[in-house]
Amino acid sequence: MAKTKKTIKTIRVDADKCNGCRACEIICSAYHAEPKYSSVNPARSRIQVMSHRMKNIWLPVFAGENANAECMGRNVYVIDGKEYPECDFCRASCPSRDTFKEPDSGLPLKCDMCESDPPLDVPKCVEKCLNNVLIYEEREEEVEEEIRPEDIQVGLEALIDKYGVQKVLDTVSRMTASKRG
Repeated sequence: MAKTKKTIKTIRVDADKCNGCRACEIICSAYHAEPKYSSVNPARSRIQVMSHRMKNIWLPVFAGENANAECMGRNVYVIDGKEYPECDFCRASCPSRDTFKEPDSGLPLKCDMCESDPPLDVPKCVEKCLNNVLIYEEREEEVEEEIRPEDIQVGLEALIDKYGVQKVLDTVSRMTASKRG
């Protein structure tokens, strides 16, 4: 397989700076509302600030992949004298908690880095973070190019939805004819 360069987008969290203002949750839920900015509901946010107020612990966590089953993790981490349950670090939407689930449908939520057209310079949570807790980073990585048939199908369906079946078929015919000749 061929190697290709891929841009990896991440948000680094400096938890020591977080004061629990939750501006990230508010802007995320507003940005992802339908239509955009029409409502604010932090339960719909793709970032949640996990907290233990009595110990002054605030930890922003982004929604990751969906987990169909509950994990066995029940460990406690101690960092700088503060205790964190393992679930506080977990990015998954799982059966044992309501975090990172759409409140009305129960469908899992996942951080999409506020992808849009045209693309934003940084995700909204990073832009609106009051204490520079969230730091947006991009890096190039060389990865093995993996071609999966289902990815091709999704791409073709998107093209058909946008341009129609006939235009897609005409373009493929024209492309294959130029490759032969």
